[in-house]
Amino acid sequence: MAQIHELIDKRWSPRAFADQEIEEDKIEKLFEAASFAASCYNEQPWRFVYATKDYPERYEQLFSCLGEFNQMWVKTAPMIILTVVSKKFARNQNPNAHARHDLGLAIGNMSMQAMSMDLYMHQMAGFSAEKAREVFDIPADFEPVTMIALGYLGDAKQLPESMREMESPKRDRKNLAQLLFDGDWDKMR
Repeated sequence: MAQIHELIDKRWSPRAFADQEIEEDKIEKLFEAASFAASCYNEQPWRFVYATKDYPERYEQLFSCLGEFNQMWVKTAPMIILTVVSKKFARNQNPNAHARHDLGLAIGNMSMQAMSMDLYMHQMAGFSAEKAREVFDIPADFEPVTMIALGYLGDAKQLPESMREMESPKRDRKNLAQLLFDGDWDKMR
């Protein structure tokens, strides 16, 4: 197996977060790292709505957008982020088919910056984009994409018993032969 960067190897998506405040300078570094991601035409179509528990009203608004399963464990996270993309290029108002890709790059940068500061992120698709749009009055030309729970690593014992077994940094990954095209799509299933 090829050697990968230690931050990539260390990264995983926990559900248990420590009851520890995230320092403001670290929060700023996370979003600064995201801002340095590559994007089509340098449009930087990503936007973030976030709150820490220091801002309970906004935190609760974000929390209310999550699906029931995610609410069971996200309540331990000191910070929640809603990711949003602009669906159109600012330069010409044409549809930006690459906005989600660009957001993924920004979150990748954010994730590596988080790991370098011993912070962990758990990205979620289990939320109501419609509710987020309503709660935050998101314009029609923007699209809510994912939500992220973020914080310092906590103890799995604080999770509901049914979730503790899932709380493991062990990650199954596909063999590279399943990911790299060699002319046979059947091998890539």
